[in-house]
This record gives sequence, C-alpha cells and structure tokens, in this order.
Amino acid sequence: MGGISIWQLLIIALIVVLLFGTKKLRSLGGDLGGAVKGFKNAMSSEEEKKALEDNAAEKTAQTDVKKTESKDKEQA
Repeated sequence: MGGISIWQLLIIALIVVLLFGTKKLRSLGGDLGGAVKGFKNAMSSEEEKKALEDNAAEKTAQTDVKKTESKDKEQA
C-alpha cells in the first residue's frame, strides 16, 4: 500500500525523460559514471600505496634481521 509500484516508477521515468531529454540524461549518466570510476581509482590507489608501504617496511625489517644475524656470526 505504501510502496512504489513498477508502474509508478515507469511513469516517473517517462516524465523525467520528457523534461530533460535523452541527450542531457546520457551526459549526466556519463558524468556520474566517470565520478564513480575516479572514486574507485582513488580508493584503489590508496590501498596500493598502503600495501607498498607495508611491503617496504617488511623488507626493511628483514634486512635489519639479516644484518643483525651476520653481526652475531662475525662476533662468534
């Protein structure tokens, strides 16, 4: 009773198309898609940067451990 039926959604979509035209709606959809794509790229870039930093820190820690082990062997 309180929900929106499929027919009501179709009527609203028809009115929107008549008001704005398909060309304007197509460009609006393209702009929205570009914005979402840019957001996803920015988020994945942040995750990649974080992963690279974690890998660099891990490699540095491994190098430090190797240096310490070699010093211990030299002292023995």
